[in-house]
Amino acid sequence: MSSVLDSGKGRMSMLSRQAIIEWLPVVIGFVGLYLSSFHIFFTQVWNRDDTAHGPMILVLSLWLMYRKRSEMLAVARDNTSSLAGWALLVFGLLLFIVGRSQQILALEFSSLITVMAAILLLKFGAASLRVYWFPFFFLLFMIPLPSALVAMLTMPMKMAVSYVSEHVLFWAGYPIARSGVILQIGQYQLLVADACAGLQTLLALESLGLLYLNVVRHTSTIRNIGLALLIIPISFTANVLRVVALTLITYYWGDAAGQGFLHGFAGMVLFISALILIISVDSLLQWIVSWRERSKKREKMR
Repeated sequence: MSSVLDSGKGRMSMLSRQAIIEWLPVVIGFVGLYLSSFHIFFTQVWNRDDTAHGPMILVLSLWLMYRKRSEMLAVARDNTSSLAGWALLVFGLLLFIVGRSQQILALEFSSLITVMAAILLLKFGAASLRVYWFPFFFLLFMIPLPSALVAMLTMPMKMAVSYVSEHVLFWAGYPIARSGVILQIGQYQLLVADACAGLQTLLALESLGLLYLNVVRHTSTIRNIGLALLIIPISFTANVLRVVALTLITYYWGDAAGQGFLHGFAGMVLFISALILIISVDSLLQWIVSWRERSKKREKMR
């Protein structure tokens, strides 16, 4: 009996050594290639309010991969290699070279995702990549959009958020007026910044809604499609709630409070309110789907 256990332990240790030998060069190469990139991401991109969701997207994507690891390993093939995998790896490295040399951060972010996908494809096969399609799709929300596109789309979004926020507070009886994207309440003036109602913030909220859909995994098609379509107005509403919260903070506690710690707290309010709205809308859709099913059952019984 002891010899069987010893042989089993010996095989396990041999497999562990083999895995270390196989993966150590890959890990060292990946870390060595992207260590400086992460320094750039943290110091130039993720330190801004409108793109601070980047690390959260990365961590959640890795968590989704870990969550589905058993399903991925079940379809993985040993010692696999493919022309598509090598082509994808070369393409990812070219993206890195161009992005780093031309200082195009979107390409550098894209390179990170492409190289990760290439490694998975080379090591485990195409089936494993299909299992991980959503985590890789989710990583795309980490890529900063071109500044020209952001500038073009952000202004009308800020105008809409400012307009709705003004009317909500006016209906609530507050002394508020608006000039473009500047709100004046009492003696204070507030500029609705990109971080409060910008395109990147909307995309962060979109990613939150899609993550919720993927984790919950409803079987009802109507419920999934309905919630996916409603994520955009939910995100807009959450942005309005954030601007209203910051305006009221400034009105009651002054400009220093509005620009200090409570400004960051309002960012938490944004995501918490978006999550609450998503869950509330999902509960409403669940009730509608259940009501439809009960109606169909009653019709069949007649």
